[in-house]
Amino acid sequence: MTKPSDPRSAIGIHDEPGHLIRRAQQIAVSKFHEVHGRHVTPIQYAILRTLHETPGIDQVTLAQMIALDTSTTADIAARLETKGWIRREADAADRRRKLLWITPEGEELILQLQRAVRRAQQRILGPLDGAERTQFGILLGKLVAGHEAAARDVAIGLGLDAAAPA
Repeated sequence: MTKPSDPRSAIGIHDEPGHLIRRAQQIAVSKFHEVHGRHVTPIQYAILRTLHETPGIDQVTLAQMIALDTSTTADIAARLETKGWIRREADAADRRRKLLWITPEGEELILQLQRAVRRAQQRILGPLDGAERTQFGILLGKLVAGHEAAARDVAIGLGLDAAAPA
């Protein structure tokens, strides 16, 4: 019979990757709001930026591109439409499908936000030197890509839509 592991030998919560990732996300959101204010959220920014770069995509594709579930994406898109920042239209070929475009007001907003993004990124990565920033970006990208690939493999094995976010 094996002894239960000694809780004193376990790593502290402040060293656990999940906790650190959650804290890093909280810090990133805080720095985003410091720079951009509270009239737009980081997810709204992601949606506006994606529509700026790929106008006319449907809501499901948008959700996949930003790794968000489709129902949350639809809710946020409805709010952005109410604010006048995006336009949604039913696809003529499939009325259930909603196609999305950024409006001129949304374009103006995203251009303002993009000018300040570099400042927000610098604040987020402020404690790191140049080499550490590069290494952090590479490792974080590798972590995300590895989990996305594993989720796609599982989805394909289960016969599910492999493009859906993990």
